[in-house]
Amino acid sequence: MSDTSAAHNTKVNRERGAMNLVKLIEDFADEGRCRTYLEGLRWPDGVRCPRCDSDKVKRIVSVTKYRRDTKDGHKKGEERGRREQFDCSCGYQFSVRAGTVFHDSHLPLWKWFLATYLMIESKKGMSANQLKRTLDVSYETAWYLCHRIRSAMIEADPDLLSGIVEADETYVGGKMGGFRNKQEAALRRMDNKTIVLGAIERGGKLRVRTAPDAGQVTIHGFLHQTVADEAEALYTDSRRAYRGFADEDTRHEYVDHSAEEWVRGDVHTNSIESAWSLFDRAVIGSYHKLSKKHMDAYLREFEFRFNNRENPYLFRDTLLKLLEGDTLPYRTLVES
Repeated sequence: MSDTSAAHNTKVNRERGAMNLVKLIEDFADEGRCRTYLEGLRWPDGVRCPRCDSDKVKRIVSVTKYRRDTKDGHKKGEERGRREQFDCSCGYQFSVRAGTVFHDSHLPLWKWFLATYLMIESKKGMSANQLKRTLDVSYETAWYLCHRIRSAMIEADPDLLSGIVEADETYVGGKMGGFRNKQEAALRRMDNKTIVLGAIERGGKLRVRTAPDAGQVTIHGFLHQTVADEAEALYTDSRRAYRGFADEDTRHEYVDHSAEEWVRGDVHTNSIESAWSLFDRAVIGSYHKLSKKHMDAYLREFEFRFNNRENPYLFRDTLLKLLEGDTLPYRTLVES
């Protein structure tokens, strides 16, 4: 690593140090501080009604007092439940959670904050089982929480890739057994695999999508959606489906892996293959298995985290996306 790269990484890590696990616990240890932080993110110029956009709102604070008995019948002491809402002049009552991904969640905000931090800072992802143990919640709660956070981890109107772009495809899914012969195994080897297409700008952003096949029409369609017309070059392996993409602005070169050719001058696919390797480690090391139904959600999370790997404000930016995102009903996730 060059001195310049090392200095850059040190700077990014130092800026990231402004939000680490210790500081997260210190700053957001209770519901009130989490709620205040979200209000500042959502309404930097003052609270406004999400229904009529009026600023004529007043805060309503209700405190519930109750005593809880221990198992042996003794009083454990008085406990308090605090709830803060806003009352608009239009008659609508709302909280900072209203109309966001947090909507209708009974989970404390500090658990939302911790789950968000763990998901964005884990290079190989965070499984629902791991989050279940960390947050001391049920598996169903952890699974739903992961998917709600994941639903907000997406770039709106992503820029097209330019400069030198590498493209490749991968196949996600385990090996199948129980075939009667090699011919049947060859015919059905893709039955439980999902095709994923990827393109990456050298030193820049990554784009990944599931695809119904890896034919030329599908691959060219993906490339036209993700690569700018004025891109300098497209580098791929020798798969024929990539050929014919070049034009007067963009040249296409490839390396022939079947002939043990991995690098030829500046032509290689090491960047996109490194991204596939990272995703494979996430599947094997964290998730263990992924369903085809939710594959796009996991890929969006992976793409979002990869593209924000040098963003020192990623925690804040992800919370903003949770505030801007739509509610994800549990029924939507589980229905076939």
